[in-house]
Amino acid sequence: MTLPIWHTRRVVLRGFALGASASLLSGCVIPAGGPMEEGQPTDYKLGPGDQLRITVFGEAELTGLYQVGSQGTIAYPLVGDVQAAGLTVFEFTESLQVALREYVRQPNVSVEVSNYRPFFILGEVQRPGTYPYSASLTVLNAVATAGGFTYRANRSRIFIRHANEPAEHVYPLSITTPVLPGDTVRVGERLF
Repeated sequence: MTLPIWHTRRVVLRGFALGASASLLSGCVIPAGGPMEEGQPTDYKLGPGDQLRITVFGEAELTGLYQVGSQGTIAYPLVGDVQAAGLTVFEFTESLQVALREYVRQPNVSVEVSNYRPFFILGEVQRPGTYPYSASLTVLNAVATAGGFTYRANRSRIFIRHANEPAEHVYPLSITTPVLPGDTVRVGERLF
């Protein structure tokens, strides 16, 4: 039985695609915490210390800056405490909009993070401590903010514990490794 040429091409192409995928994955090393590459979409979760700019169009008294408190909520006029921690900005906007419907007809709510919670850096840097977060912060930017490496610093890997995670993960020290708000970055000591 002879197979049509289009069927043979499909089988050959499928085999080529699977072989290429396998060869690409065989050399791929994923750190313990999973891949963290710049530009990777992340759904930022709000947390204590974040400052939000909330705008309710047509309602000036409901527009302003609000801080996420230590309990993970904001105190908002009319509706009281509104849960923010653990939600994305979109989820929080939807939640606030639903809560406001009881008091405002068709509320049009806009929420943005005006100030992120700080990040922490410790270990083999000149000035370990707490620093304000800035957009697109990378590990090397964080180290520079803390005064640079000490002479004992391990410059090949970095340890990062993300907010609300129990353990830190090891990542290669590269210019594309991002730092997120609330992260704790630790620069280890080299062996020799």
